[in-house]
Amino acid sequence: MKLNELRDNSGATKARKRVGRGIGSGLGKTAGRGHKGQKSREGVAIKGFEGGQMPLHRRLPKRGFKSPNRKHFNQVNIGRVQGAIDAGKLDGSKLVDIDALIAAGLITSRRDGVRLLAKGEIKAKVSFLVDGVSEAAAEAVKKAGGSVEVREIKILAEDERKRAKTAAKKGRAGAAKPAEGDSAAS
Repeated sequence: MKLNELRDNSGATKARKRVGRGIGSGLGKTAGRGHKGQKSREGVAIKGFEGGQMPLHRRLPKRGFKSPNRKHFNQVNIGRVQGAIDAGKLDGSKLVDIDALIAAGLITSRRDGVRLLAKGEIKAKVSFLVDGVSEAAAEAVKKAGGSVEVREIKILAEDERKRAKTAAKKGRAGAAKPAEGDSAAS
């Protein structure tokens, strides 16, 4: 194979739609937009507009709140852990932590840690080191003779840096004000 013979698989790239290039193209003149009207013009965003009627997304009540700082855990069921032990992908005699679960292929990324859940059943005596565990899962592991240790959730390095920056700003601002006040008083 030569460099000039390299090409993508057929169907991997799709040619863009060329509009307004003559009547023979099938998308000439009005370029597939029909005749006149607001939608034929440029710069129109009507998403959610219902002709002046209160749009659906504003009529429906708003519920709940999703924190932008919420943690995203990998969820692992004890049944899948038992399946990995039975298949020989996971060594039940060693400590089962996030690295062991990644190596066994039960999870693909670290995210913010692992939460152990109770779906399925576990027969092997296994020691877990996880970031969260449901009561039922902890009970099932202990019943099988294993143990579950829950470690503290680490604050992400980025969050820590942001907090340090804001604390430093507040500290400098707080320190500067009394110093100015002292010099003015004396």
